[in-house]
Amino acid sequence: MDVSGAVWAVTLVVLVAILLADLLIVGRRPHEPTTRESTLWVGLYVGLALLFGVGVWIFSGAEFAGQFYAGWLTEYSLSVDNLFVFVIIMSRFAVPRHLQQEVLLIGIILALLMRGAFIAAGSALISQFAWVFYIFGAFLIYTAISFARQGQHVGGDFSENMAIRWVRRAVPFSSDFNGVKLRTVDDAGRKLFTPMLIVLIAIGTTDLIFALDSIPAIFGVTKSPYLVFTANVFALMGLRQLYFLLGHLLDRLVYLNLGLAVVLGFIGVKLVLEALADNNVPFINGGEHVAWAPHIEIWLSLTIIIGTLLIATVASLIKSARDKRSELEQPKVDAIH
Repeated sequence: MDVSGAVWAVTLVVLVAILLADLLIVGRRPHEPTTRESTLWVGLYVGLALLFGVGVWIFSGAEFAGQFYAGWLTEYSLSVDNLFVFVIIMSRFAVPRHLQQEVLLIGIILALLMRGAFIAAGSALISQFAWVFYIFGAFLIYTAISFARQGQHVGGDFSENMAIRWVRRAVPFSSDFNGVKLRTVDDAGRKLFTPMLIVLIAIGTTDLIFALDSIPAIFGVTKSPYLVFTANVFALMGLRQLYFLLGHLLDRLVYLNLGLAVVLGFIGVKLVLEALADNNVPFINGGEHVAWAPHIEIWLSLTIIIGTLLIATVASLIKSARDKRSELEQPKVDAIH
């Protein structure tokens, strides 16, 4: 997909304008969004993504539109999984509800910057070295196995990483937040860091880990840097409102890990097959293309991704409903005995 510099410029200007509008709204009125407000914002961002895909279809054809939708759905699903960790971080460090919007927005900006850097690096590597697809494919298959081993998604606690532990030892901290400020002054006049610094480090390192998963995944459905970038941006937009909209409903998506395992495993295998079909690695088939390696059409990829995520969501909601029903019935059984 050939995209001119003018189209790139217009796209970046529009997306930055939307992000700045979101930033100004949060900055002027920090609050916990209502369900209605969150629903409207999430609906707006999803609608914009769908509309963008239609635009790609009109100007570049159904093939590239399918690649965008497949990439956006994959990235959106990984972003929802990211929300589980955000919920744990907010709870672990007792971030006040009215500050969580700003923390999430900072996290989304960090995620955009990190993914942008990875996209640029990934595109450069792919254009120069075809064998990179073997690495991407193997990494996604490994990630899929890790997701499958986790099984059902459960809450758990947030495990502080090495960076957080080092910062805790190296700098003095206050026990209270001071808005989203990183520094505060105690009653004795000492300048201290607030817990917000630890929260942002936790959010940033989480973004980094998820970027490592998401970028190989989307390169598995499209090689266009433009589609990779826009799919990532649309997947991250509205994530802040989705956090408040879903709330405790996140705990009901118990099979999301298994669904993502299937999706990432499929994309990983797809990448390896494409690498074999275009092979030029000397020690694989003598450096020749592997004739039997099939090309998986984008319509089939999109069908598998949508079908898997839909099944995982429906199965999760059914199981959650059954578990809740069992919990309600258990006290009655205990009372009878």
